[in-house]
Amino acid sequence: MKLAARMTATGAYLPERVLTNAELERLVDTSDDWIVERTGIRERRIAGVDESSSTLGTEAALRALASAGVSGEEIDLVIAATCTPDGMFPAVATRIQHAIGAVRATSFDVNAACTGFLSALMTGAQFIQTGSSRRALIVGTETMSRIVDWTDRGTCVLFGDGAGAVLLEPSAPGEPGAIESMVLVSDGSQADSLYATGPCAVGDPLGASDVVGAAGAARAPRIVMDGRAVFRTAVQEMTNACQQALAAARIGVEQVKLCVPHQANERILSAVARNLGLPMERMFVNLDRYGNTSSATIPVALTEANEAGLLQPGDRVLLTAIGGGVTWGAAVVEWAQVPAPVAADAALAAAAH
Repeated sequence: MKLAARMTATGAYLPERVLTNAELERLVDTSDDWIVERTGIRERRIAGVDESSSTLGTEAALRALASAGVSGEEIDLVIAATCTPDGMFPAVATRIQHAIGAVRATSFDVNAACTGFLSALMTGAQFIQTGSSRRALIVGTETMSRIVDWTDRGTCVLFGDGAGAVLLEPSAPGEPGAIESMVLVSDGSQADSLYATGPCAVGDPLGASDVVGAAGAARAPRIVMDGRAVFRTAVQEMTNACQQALAAARIGVEQVKLCVPHQANERILSAVARNLGLPMERMFVNLDRYGNTSSATIPVALTEANEAGLLQPGDRVLLTAIGGGVTWGAAVVEWAQVPAPVAADAALAAAAH
């Protein structure tokens, strides 16, 4: 019998530092009205100097484990979705694996930018489905503030830092909860519409890989975006992916209890909802408080929706995302019996035991 993967726990962690639109007004030529009207974002979280994608991801992972009553030793797979790793290697997932005591687990990273969590989720689900894994921890974690160009008002207002995690386990026969359909697509011909420069690039358009000085220090990576091109692609392809995922799951949009999309831009989310015929009250939105945390947006939003009691066992949840690459995707998930997320202190106490 083919196994099905189900989500059995969620967890999230957001840094304490809040960066408001009012503060951004003092950094670049922008205004709170301009940002809210065009994006829906009012504030975002910024990682502290002692935080990184691995530490944020560890905190989210501990919360998910504590919620499930599962120890790190019971995890056999850790996948981290991130485009802002602590370094070129080792993998962020490997650092998280060590920090949570997952001594039996294998670990690796997935980078599909903002679509990363969906890519990691689908990868982990297939490990469960083949019987290669019994408990997989999927973490989306980002420190986007480290690669934002704070002089570019078109991008610096969009991004924030954070992490979310879900635990995947096999479904028992007749038990509610399964990842019912998955769609992933990429189009490398649009790569230059949204990308981040890096230390190993050759001849990128901004010259960010030019060697500076005899020491060979490279300029810091920075996000580059063609906003109009990304908007057009996002609305069209997120809509298409959702329709494909719904068809594969053999359900209509009216059967979707909640859509939990990548939190990119309120205008994008409104357009996708309109195209699908989905009322906005069934579209979960929290980007006003966190901005775009890339691969962390969906697991953070799932955790908050779970905490708010918006989902019951058997409910259908539609996930969708768009990311640099360009990549996009969607999934239909039947909600399982997922315990409410635990607070930070409880997660840390559980980890200590």
